[in-house]
Amino acid sequence: MSDGRPKIGIREYTFLDLEEEEKRAELRVSIPEVLDFQYGMHVWPCAVVLAQFIWFHRKDLNGKMVLEVGAGVSLPGVVAAKCGAKVILSDSAELPQCLQNGLRSCEQNNIAGIPIIGLTWGEISPDLLDLPNIDIILGSDVFYEPKDFEDILVTVRFLMERNQQAQFWTTYQVRSADWSIESLLFKWNLTCTNISLNTFHADKQCLAGSDLPGRHSIQMLIITLDTEATRRPT
Repeated sequence: MSDGRPKIGIREYTFLDLEEEEKRAELRVSIPEVLDFQYGMHVWPCAVVLAQFIWFHRKDLNGKMVLEVGAGVSLPGVVAAKCGAKVILSDSAELPQCLQNGLRSCEQNNIAGIPIIGLTWGEISPDLLDLPNIDIILGSDVFYEPKDFEDILVTVRFLMERNQQAQFWTTYQVRSADWSIESLLFKWNLTCTNISLNTFHADKQCLAGSDLPGRHSIQMLIITLDTEATRRPT
């Protein structure tokens, strides 16, 4: 008989430096997943691809202030912290179980002192206003429901208005050819660069010891403030 607590499983990931033949660096990360279907708190394929991008660019992350939005079990945020970034994890303030999952991932990987806060997309909350200067925003598969697309970009735009050099690193799984954020990017004066997966060794069936990416169609995007647009007369 269940005692009402979620069932937890541990998934292991190993990120390798494929650029170095000698003294090859590696990073091992363990992520607790909630197995109960109603929680759905597990690692999605997009998270592994984003974590690989972070690992590939780890030398650029040391000392940077990083915010993960929609963090869930927080694989990208944990990898960023292991690469020397100062990380803040966030998920919906309306889903406390998601915040708990981020805490479990930090504890599992012996990461102490990472703030875990509730941020609801599209809302300018006290926690959002209190954030320090952010260099990089992370988000894996946050563009999951079209009804949320604009709220996500409203939050990103607000952060970039305060941190104009910030970048939003995000992975997106193509689920419908009819879904697009292009018009919303234009509306909120944001611009997007699509990064080929092969440029950071993510174009593989098996990635970081996981077969999660598999045959899923995943895009790696870097979204920034369109500074040219912000200077145009209205």
